This record gives sequence, structure tokens and C-alpha cells, in this order.
Amino acid sequence: MEFRRHVSRALHQDHAASLAILARLETLLGRHGAGRPPDAQSADTTRFLKDLVRAVDVEIGPHFAFEEEAVFPFLAANGDQEMGEYLIEEHRTILPLAERLVELAKLAREAGFTAEAWAEFHEIGASLVERFVSHIQKEDMGLLPALDEALDEETDGKLAIEFAARR
Repeated sequence: MEFRRHVSRALHQDHAASLAILARLETLLGRHGAGRPPDAQSADTTRFLKDLVRAVDVEIGPHFAFEEEAVFPFLAANGDQEMGEYLIEEHRTILPLAERLVELAKLAREAGFTAEAWAEFHEIGASLVERFVSHIQKEDMGLLPALDEALDEETDGKLAIEFAARR
């Protein structure tokens, strides 16, 4: 998908990064059933857990906040309030899942996965993948084209600067 506006492209790039980390999560979950925790000290698992923590803390959380504080109000002021309300509801489901997954990832980085912690990580991770991929698809197919169409050059520039400052 190609977007004309800077802020739409930046949000889409974040979506691509989120999809990449979700694909890695799905691969890890697929390799290890709910009852077979991976070795959290292996190089691949350690790297993934570190990347997951970073993605949630540095990318996903700020991305959601920017949408809720800047993008959705802008669209509401331009006549599309329902889309923002709907996507905020999804954020309220996705972010707590991602934050709990990060808590479990941090614990695993320190002490490995217990059977119980891995079972919870596996369950929450699968739910996060399902919900977040669907959410990203909705934003890429609905939100970003609407935003791209509604923005003028000046507002796009202001929002792009604000988004970059949050990173």
C-alpha cells in the first residue's frame, strides 16, 4: 500500500515493524507448544525477547498514544469519529496483552520460562497475534487511507513532526 502523506507512511512503517515482530512471535509459539517452553537463554530466544520488549515499549505504546491523542481527534473533527472510537476499543484490548507479554518476557530473560509462565506466554502471545494482526489490517485498509485523504500538507507536516518527537 502506498500513502501520499508523511504521517500515513510513518504509521504504515510502524505497522510493518509490528507485523514482523508478530511473525517472529508466531514462529516461536509454533515451534514450542504450550507445554514445551523454549530455552530462554538461547541466543535466538534472548534476542527475540529483547526485541519484543523494545517493540512494545518504544513502538507500539507510543504509536497507540499518538493515534489516540492526535490522529483520531483529527479525524473526528473532520467527520469520522466512529472509526477512532472503534480502534481505541481495540487498543484497550491489545495493549494490556502486549504489556503482560513483556512482563513475562522480562522474567524469562532473567530466570528462564517456568512451565506456568510459558503456558501463559503462549496463550497471551497467540491472542495478541490474532488481535493485533487484524487491528493492523483494519488500520491499513481503513484508517490510513482516510487519514491520507483528510490531511492537507501543513497538517501532515505538523503531525509527522509530532509523531517523530514521540519516538
